[in-house]
Amino acid sequence: MYPAKIGRARGWKKQHVAYYVKKLEKAGLIRRLKRSNFVDYELTEQGQNFLISCEGVLFSSGVFRLHRCFFKFPVLREGVYPFADFRRIEMVNWTALLGLEQGVKVRHTTTSWIVHVETLYGRSPGELVTLAKNLADRVAKGLMSKYGCVLGDGQINKRHELGVDDPVANLLNRYFTVSTPKRVIDDSPGEDEGELDHVGRDAAIEYLLMPERVKKLEGQVDNVLTDLAKISGSLEKLEKMGYSLANVADALGKLTELQTNQELPAGPGGKEYIA
Repeated sequence: MYPAKIGRARGWKKQHVAYYVKKLEKAGLIRRLKRSNFVDYELTEQGQNFLISCEGVLFSSGVFRLHRCFFKFPVLREGVYPFADFRRIEMVNWTALLGLEQGVKVRHTTTSWIVHVETLYGRSPGELVTLAKNLADRVAKGLMSKYGCVLGDGQINKRHELGVDDPVANLLNRYFTVSTPKRVIDDSPGEDEGELDHVGRDAAIEYLLMPERVKKLEGQVDNVLTDLAKISGSLEKLEKMGYSLANVADALGKLTELQTNQELPAGPGGKEYIA
């Protein structure tokens, strides 16, 4: 496969594909193959070994990480907040309260209490969001019970991140950064480096379902190939039958022509025999 063909298949610009192909070649994962009038690429042994090492790891029961997540609970009625319980931060026209409730960081603004959920780990995005919501609700109930405030239903922030450890992303992140509107490779140092950050829950679920969709597509392709093989065999039979029928038709035509040209013998009374 070569950059122009990849670009046509995926709807990408040739220059865009060529840029990343060079990166993969520099990483030693693919090699150039010079053809008659174009350059093709194939996996190197290193690239094959790398993909094999990712099998069962990339899409297994990998650990998802939910971080940079908080829930905002609107204040329906204010309570009484002792001075010693919170650190006060003077803003332009108001004062923010920072503190801990049940060991969780909380922040009070003019209109809401914000509960910052600690980093959570789990086997699915849905599990993580549910755990985070339960934790935030428990903290919100503690605030209402302790300080007498009344809070509405908490809403998760839009910029929370769902990450999953991905060995491919981890390797590619050494050479370049790839991002889409739905996900990005985290290049920050530490445990997050090389992790795939999903902008939303739906994006993480789509990523998780990708291997099943690929398997389904492979099955559909196999069915198409089987049908094409049957059609090809039928066409070959028809072609042979067509050739045989043509021979028969040609023989019948010659026989008819021969009979027409022959003079039939006369019967009794001078009448010709009628065939």
